[in-house]
Amino acid sequence: MADFGVEVETFRAEARAWLEANFPKALAGKPDAQLAKLQAKPESAEATQWRLALGAKGWGTPNWPKEIGGGGLTREQAKVLAEEMAKVGARNPIGGMGVSFFGPTLLEYGSEALKKEHFPGIVNGDVWWCQGYSEPGSGSDLASLQTFAEDKGDHYLVNGSKIWTSGAQNADRCYCLVRTNKAKKHEGISFLLIDMKAPGIEVRPILLINGTSPFCETFFTDVKVPKDQLFGPLNGGWTVAKRLMQFERDSIAGSLGGGNIGQTVAMPTIPEAAKDRLGVDEQGRLDEPDLRRRITDHLMENRAFQQTMKRAADDARASNGPSNTAAIMKYAGAKIAHERNELMLEAMGLGGLGWEGEAYSQQELGAVRSWLRSKANSIEGGTSEINLNIVSKRVLGLPDPK
Repeated sequence: MADFGVEVETFRAEARAWLEANFPKALAGKPDAQLAKLQAKPESAEATQWRLALGAKGWGTPNWPKEIGGGGLTREQAKVLAEEMAKVGARNPIGGMGVSFFGPTLLEYGSEALKKEHFPGIVNGDVWWCQGYSEPGSGSDLASLQTFAEDKGDHYLVNGSKIWTSGAQNADRCYCLVRTNKAKKHEGISFLLIDMKAPGIEVRPILLINGTSPFCETFFTDVKVPKDQLFGPLNGGWTVAKRLMQFERDSIAGSLGGGNIGQTVAMPTIPEAAKDRLGVDEQGRLDEPDLRRRITDHLMENRAFQQTMKRAADDARASNGPSNTAAIMKYAGAKIAHERNELMLEAMGLGGLGWEGEAYSQQELGAVRSWLRSKANSIEGGTSEINLNIVSKRVLGLPDPK
């Protein structure tokens, strides 16, 4: 009988030795070594060295099959790798939508030619992807989209616009929903892979209330897309798009439960912030009973959410990816993120009202911007209302209201 404990520890020794030989110690604990391209930051020589080494090993996408450039690791091995990376302060610089959303969908639906073309750039972090779904008149009713791809023989000619295109200003490629049949709604949509450097593409970042511009408007004017960049069947893009949305909701839910999207400042926990500003009683507890109770309720709910996410991840691995229950987790994750940000501002008191100036610490300013950014959590990746509809129809099987 195999001794899996010994196998895991053998892998731990292998991972530790590889990290010792390949991880530049100058990057230890530095957040700017992560996702430099997505953040439009210059990538240092050490960061490039680390990204390419991790990608060549396949450990930037540790659970992906080796045949597409992944690590081929088991769940236990991937956990050990994460533990050993954390010990030396190493961060995984390979991520983004190419890894979280598009890659898993490409693995399921892509032709061998498309896999061979696009997986290398994803697994080594050279190519960053953005998502062309929503349009100014097609948000919740996404299938009403009007961006049109006209068949021109050896290529499609794309005209139209997308909105809320996350990271489009820094992306290399876009996986995009387009209409290829105007006579049908869902059955007239196709899925194209578009080079963001192609002539005719204009990107305009959208300034958000928190002062950042992660989303963009994207305009397509007579953009030529080769026929071989059709992903999935012609007029069958809606099925592919729905599957990708499951991966997206699953990924967003995980990030919402564990922290705040777009947070750039190391933050204290809510109990730490509250105790620091409001004081403690003779038992060392937060000296505000009502706030203490609400913080405790939030921490309990978030812990239950994290455990449920782990179970959902196990189920997804056993059943080849997330299911429509990802909509439940996305809804719950957005709710928890809203509560976390509201409680943090309340714990910081007057310090949670700052926008700029020396009177406020970087943590206080970061908390305000994180709170403002969290308002989008219940909109992006499908609004909470849409996710509740998915749960009612596809999970619970409830009939449409009459």
